[in-house]
Amino acid sequence: MKPLAARWLKFNGVGALGIGVQLACLAALVSGLHMNYLPATALAVEAAVLHNFVWHERFTWKDRQGGRRDTVLRLVRFHAGNGAVSILGNLALMRLLVGNLHMRYLLANGITIALCSLLNFALGEWFVFRK
Repeated sequence: MKPLAARWLKFNGVGALGIGVQLACLAALVSGLHMNYLPATALAVEAAVLHNFVWHERFTWKDRQGGRRDTVLRLVRFHAGNGAVSILGNLALMRLLVGNLHMRYLLANGITIALCSLLNFALGEWFVFRK
């Protein structure tokens, strides 16, 4: 298997775990704490972003690790790239799907995650964890 294809599979495995984190946080915040779906989405995405960064650092792109300073720089880039795409993309799409189209919030969030994932992989490969 080609290295990029293997990395894509690892990325999706980590992403699947991150989806669980994000949806669980979103459900807890909206259904459990009765928070509005938009701020709850932002918080749930941030939890998933941090979760995914740790796993991408140690699993998906472990061959590109450096020292502590490099990790901090990658975390900043991860938030600037993947975090921004995830948070802004999720908020915009959730507003459209839930606010305008009245879709159920968990289904809508699953759709937004899928739509943002391709761009997030590209950002991870060529911006965040670049050689």
